[in-house]
Amino acid sequence: MRTPGSARREPSRQAPTPSCAWCGRPLGPDAARLKGRTVCGSCGAATTDPWPSEDELSQAYEGWYRPAEGRFAGLGDRLLRRSRGALASRLDRVAPPGPVLDVGSGDGALLDGLAAAGREGVGLERHASRPDVLELEVGQVRGRFAAIVFWHSLEHLPRPGEALKDAAALLAPGGVMVIAAPNLDSLQTRVFGDRWLALDLPRHLVHLPARALVARLRGEGLRIERVSHLRGGQVVFGWLHGLVGTLPGRPDLYDAMRRAPARRSPMSRRRRVMTLAAGVALLLPAAVAAVAEALVRRGGSMYVEARRG
Repeated sequence: MRTPGSARREPSRQAPTPSCAWCGRPLGPDAARLKGRTVCGSCGAATTDPWPSEDELSQAYEGWYRPAEGRFAGLGDRLLRRSRGALASRLDRVAPPGPVLDVGSGDGALLDGLAAAGREGVGLERHASRPDVLELEVGQVRGRFAAIVFWHSLEHLPRPGEALKDAAALLAPGGVMVIAAPNLDSLQTRVFGDRWLALDLPRHLVHLPARALVARLRGEGLRIERVSHLRGGQVVFGWLHGLVGTLPGRPDLYDAMRRAPARRSPMSRRRRVMTLAAGVALLLPAAVAAVAEALVRRGGSMYVEARRG
């Protein structure tokens, strides 16, 4: 994905990414080099390749990505906040007493939900916009937490394996780690390939198959309590976006659903209406496909709960 106007910039000429962002092993001859990413022959995770510079990442997160007035038109942002409220309620049920760390807290919707449930919450972000959000990496955080959440944030981190290890060390006894992330081993990945919504280059730096995430959590001494291929969000929408994108002209449903200031590129009213209409028409097949991939445990997003013994 590109920021508006990025097509006019000269592309950077960077060397191939030398090592896997997940396991740290060299991306040697056994690695599969695909468009924009390289799959590690050891752990199966893919690393964005070539690796973006800090300047490129800053451009990728510019104002259009998450404007202050919200990202989605209609009820979109309100529904997102309700879903974070539901997650906060679940955390309050499954985690022991104590504070919650939200890694990649965005606009703070989960923190607000935790506060409404009577829980203390602390967020981490690239740029803090409120007092309960810190501009720190996980390894710089001190204290013990009853729960730590990576809700579609682990894939954005430059050293996700280290962040996961640091987070595991911050969990209190009985504490729960909750992770939602795109699943590289999903049926969506196979069907849509380079057009898969959840690749989201260059913001997503690592692309994880469910087995690699589960293995890493167990390696950190955590007990896997739940793996869901439906709860991770974006499952139905991943199919819907991909199906709409196969139509003539490659319409972008994600852009069509966003407010005008939050779109990667301008879109005429007519094209937006037609794209949204296509989304409505294809909603049922997308939902069927999402259920099917969940049944074979290859959902477009994965949701994992793991507990410290």
